[in-house]
Amino acid sequence: MVIVLGYLKQKINDLKLRNKLIISFILVVFIPVLIVGVFLTYELRRTILEDAEKQTVDNMERINDRLTELLRVPIFISNDIQFDSQFREIVNHRYETIHEVVAAYRDYNDFSNYTRLYDEIENIRFYMDNPTLINNWEIIPLSPQTQETFWYRAAQDAKGLGSWFYIDDLTKSKYLSLVQEIYFLEHKTSGVLIITVDPDELNRILSQETLPLMIVDDNNLIVATNRREFMHKKLDQVVEADPSVYLQESGIYEGEVGGETSRVLIKDVELENIQNHLKVVSILTNDSVVKNANAFSKMGLYVILLSVIVAMVLIYYFSKLLSNRLSILSYSVNEVGKGNFDTPIIIDGKDEIGQLSQQLQLMVLNTKELIEEVHDSNRQKSLLENKQNEIKFKMMASQINPHFLFNALESIRMKAHLKGEREIAQVVKMLGKLMRKSIEVGSGKVNLKSEMDIVRSYLEIQKFRHGDRLSYTLYMDPLAEKFSIFPLIIQPLVENAVIHGLENSEAGGHVCVKTKLIEAGLVVEVIDNGTGINDQRKAEIYKVLNETEEKEDNRIGLRNVHQRLELSYGKESGLKIESEPGRGTRIHFFIPIGGENLV
Repeated sequence: MVIVLGYLKQKINDLKLRNKLIISFILVVFIPVLIVGVFLTYELRRTILEDAEKQTVDNMERINDRLTELLRVPIFISNDIQFDSQFREIVNHRYETIHEVVAAYRDYNDFSNYTRLYDEIENIRFYMDNPTLINNWEIIPLSPQTQETFWYRAAQDAKGLGSWFYIDDLTKSKYLSLVQEIYFLEHKTSGVLIITVDPDELNRILSQETLPLMIVDDNNLIVATNRREFMHKKLDQVVEADPSVYLQESGIYEGEVGGETSRVLIKDVELENIQNHLKVVSILTNDSVVKNANAFSKMGLYVILLSVIVAMVLIYYFSKLLSNRLSILSYSVNEVGKGNFDTPIIIDGKDEIGQLSQQLQLMVLNTKELIEEVHDSNRQKSLLENKQNEIKFKMMASQINPHFLFNALESIRMKAHLKGEREIAQVVKMLGKLMRKSIEVGSGKVNLKSEMDIVRSYLEIQKFRHGDRLSYTLYMDPLAEKFSIFPLIIQPLVENAVIHGLENSEAGGHVCVKTKLIEAGLVVEVIDNGTGINDQRKAEIYKVLNETEEKEDNRIGLRNVHQRLELSYGKESGLKIESEPGRGTRIHFFIPIGGENLV
């Protein structure tokens, strides 16, 4: 016990002062008031609910009696028709002419007399398996479609007992109807009688009640109600309750209607010689029951509320006097936590709160100095990385394979030996132009047109070397002529296509360079129809392109281009290789808009 009390005392000491005051208010004032209010409200609601249930049960008994009287009328008519000898002869006679049928119908008007005499009846129909009859909307020859209806089959299975169904009449409107099979023993025949109840009479009984009332058949279908929104629905669509409730007999059950907790009162309508039964269902919402109780409890609620508000104001005032310094310290800590290290932390006093504020101020100053040191270190590190990248760019840009120049000069020498000076002069001009462009290259950018001039000079020299074995096509999007790119970024790809794609082919080949400016940026493609490469070789090339360390046997041209693109524009701008053995190679890259500057 001592340990528990000590633990609770420690927990209370750890709470903030304002929280302690709030907890004391809850324990001393709020909880007792709440307990008394809840108890009184519960007792009042329970008493009123019981009275309302008793009154509702009495009302349902009265409605049940009136409904029983109404439903006994079609039962009485059904019994009367069953023993009507004239009706028996009319429906069982085999007529030879329509005239005979019309004459027989004219002499029999009991159905219309019943309808006129009893306000409870809407109409009467009789279905008979006699093909010589005609349909006068009262006596109807049996059709295959009627035989397949559920109510007709149910009437045959009921063995002479009546059943209540909510079915269509001849106008396709749904009515509550008594369905019963009528036997004619002397003729060994039978037919099905349907007596439809007037819905206005049902509504007249229900409309006099204020609470929601429904008449439900044994399929839980609402056949009549004083709430239009409930009509033609099933009971489980209106009342959310345990599924077993819908199968129960008379009683009171719990449920929800429209999200409100309610009492569901069910009363069976019991009639003799009826196979199934109707139910009267009433809904009693708790809110409607306690509406009157709320008026009486409002005054008490106002008094309780006023007491609580006054107590809260007093508690708040005194707690503010005691905890104001803690609030200032808490605000300062929050501001420091947000990164505002210039927040002044000034709290008077030499107690624990004052000492804590001084220590916090010292910690803030030390943290601010440490952050400044980290920022200086990061700035120096970033500057060093930028310098290294700049040097790397310059080194990459300066790596031109001299093997090409040796081959070109050797070709010029051989041509000079075999041919005249005119053609040699042209190729020397191209070579000079190419070398001049290469020498002028720095660490800046050039426009696309200048880079394509270098590519054209290179291909002209290679065409001079290879003759008709090499052809090429250059396409430059006119909109992209001034698009800024790194120098010597397309020529290495063309060189790779000529050397590795076409030189090993006896028939030579074709090189195509395409540039296109799209909405997102510039697309550059170098395509050859040379020998191509397999997937294994392609994987090896990708591995070399992505190596971070320089190696002597690396493919400097492609690797130079690939890494310059990735370092400048991101991984998505690196070289992409598509190739199949014997079907050539396509190398392409992409420079996004914003990664360039128009010159």
